[in-house]
Amino acid sequence: MKHKWLFFLISALVIIPGLFSLIKWRLQPSIDFTGGTILELEFTQAVGDRLSAISETLNELKIDYSSIQTSGEKRILIKAKPITREDVSSIIGTLAEKVREKPAELRFDTVGPTLGKELIKKTFFAILLGACFILLYVWKQFKQPMYGVCAVLAMFHDSLVLLGVFSLLGHFSGVEIDTLFVTAVLTILSFSVHDTVVVYDRIRESRKKFPGVTFVDLADKAVTETLPRSINNSMTIILMLLALYLLGGSTMKWFVFALLVGTVSGTYSSTFTAAPLLVVWEQFKMRKK
Repeated sequence: MKHKWLFFLISALVIIPGLFSLIKWRLQPSIDFTGGTILELEFTQAVGDRLSAISETLNELKIDYSSIQTSGEKRILIKAKPITREDVSSIIGTLAEKVREKPAELRFDTVGPTLGKELIKKTFFAILLGACFILLYVWKQFKQPMYGVCAVLAMFHDSLVLLGVFSLLGHFSGVEIDTLFVTAVLTILSFSVHDTVVVYDRIRESRKKFPGVTFVDLADKAVTETLPRSINNSMTIILMLLALYLLGGSTMKWFVFALLVGTVSGTYSSTFTAAPLLVVWEQFKMRKK
C-alpha cells in the first residue's frame, strides 16, 4: 500500500481525459435513446461493393439516415430517423432495381423519441438503484460503512473509465451507445464489486486472526493473496471476450469491447483502488482519534 498514491495517479490519468470528453462532447446515443429506425436487410451475395448503391438509394428517397454498416458479409444495418412501412418498401424496391437483387427484410424496428427518453431515465435509475443496494449490502455484511462506501467508489471508478472511453470513441470514431451498452455497464459493475468483496473479506478475516498487525499490512496481505486469483479469473474472461470481439459480428462488436474495458478496469480497481481507498479511510480515522 505504500504505492497507493501512484495507483490513484494512474486511475486519474485514465479517468480525466474521459471525464473531459464526457463534459465537452458527451456520449453519442443511438436511436434506442434518441428515437429512430433500424432496418436490417440481407442479400444473397456479399454487400461490400453495394454500399454506395444503398447510400444513393437513401439519398434519392430523402431518407435521413445516420449510418450504414455491414452485419456479416451479406447483411446491412441502416440506422435512420423514424420511417414508415411504405418507406421500407420503397427502399427495397429501389435497391432491387439498382443491384438487380431484391434484399430480404430481416428487421424493422422503430423507437419513438418519448420511449427513448423513458429508456434514459430507467437506465439512470437502474445504475443508481444498483449502487444503493450494493452500498447497503456491503455495509451490512462488513458492519462498517467504510467498506460499502469504498466499494461503491471503486464501482464508480469503473463506470467513469467505461463512459469516458466510449465518449472519446463517440467523438473521434462515431461509436454510439445503445441498450447493449447499458447491459455491459450493469454487468461490469457487478463484476467489479464481486472482486472487491473478495479482497475486503480477506482483510476482515486477517483482522480477526492477527489483531496486532497494522491495517496497512493486513491490506497488503489481502491484496497479495487475492491478486493471482483475480488475474487468473479475469484472463479467462478476457480471452473469451477477445475471441468474440475478433470473430463476432459487427452488431456485437462494441458490446464486447465495453465488457473488455470493464473487465480490465474492474480487475485493476478491485485491487489497486478499492483496497487503497480503504487504507486511506482507516488512516484518516486514526488521525482523527
